[in-house]
Amino acid sequence: MPTTVEDVTAKAEMLEIEPKSGVDLKPTVVDHKDNEAEPKIELNGDGSVEKKGEENKKNKAKVDEVPVPDEVETKTGISFPGKLDDGKLLKAVGLRKKSMLGMGIKIYAFGIYADNEKLRELETTEVGKAPSKPTKEMYLMVVDSNVGMMVQLVIVYSGLTMNMVRKNFDEGLGAAIKKLTGGKNEELTKKIMGEASDEIKLAPGSTIEISRLPGYTLQTKVMGDIVSTVESELLCRAYIYMYLGEDPFDKEAKEKFGTSLFSLF
Repeated sequence: MPTTVEDVTAKAEMLEIEPKSGVDLKPTVVDHKDNEAEPKIELNGDGSVEKKGEENKKNKAKVDEVPVPDEVETKTGISFPGKLDDGKLLKAVGLRKKSMLGMGIKIYAFGIYADNEKLRELETTEVGKAPSKPTKEMYLMVVDSNVGMMVQLVIVYSGLTMNMVRKNFDEGLGAAIKKLTGGKNEELTKKIMGEASDEIKLAPGSTIEISRLPGYTLQTKVMGDIVSTVESELLCRAYIYMYLGEDPFDKEAKEKFGTSLFSLF
């Protein structure tokens, strides 16, 4: 079809021509479907094309893949993995000691793990700016929260029985509940070990894992087997309080946990 004067005029209005070179100074902008911005494209050194969005994903994946080193509880030599399979990070290690016959007996070493991103969200939202040192309020935020946590116990004492473990938790939880509520709840404290048989042998190196799960649920595993799952906000608070409260099992471990909170800011 022959080109008309109107066609030429219409096309000329769409262009801004540099008189001498004839170069179009006003490039045409193409709208993409649904106004979606296309990823920025750059050439690599070898001439291949790389999309910036994909590069960012690769960089994030590399950060996620950086291994977290294990940490050793120095008084026992027991090593704890820096990161669990579910992503929780090790925040502190410590030692539970018990006075027996006038001596401080090493009962178990422990590692405290937490969901780092949930912990960051909790502290930065409630505290905002990082204080000069960990405060009582910062610890209590963790105690009262529903942030996923797990404390792994590794038995050290060679003569430990399941009955002794029960008694230890009854005393510790009882004291924590009294601090938090002003009263006792013996029925609740006895639930943490559930139906674990007294016949279970707890040789050195045996593990007990007690986790705070979503919905204020406290779950106990002995040597990998679940022995109790209790839904109780008070029990969850009391358990974490034993490690982060006013009279913790290991003050150095509590302080290290507090120090780790600063990295969240």
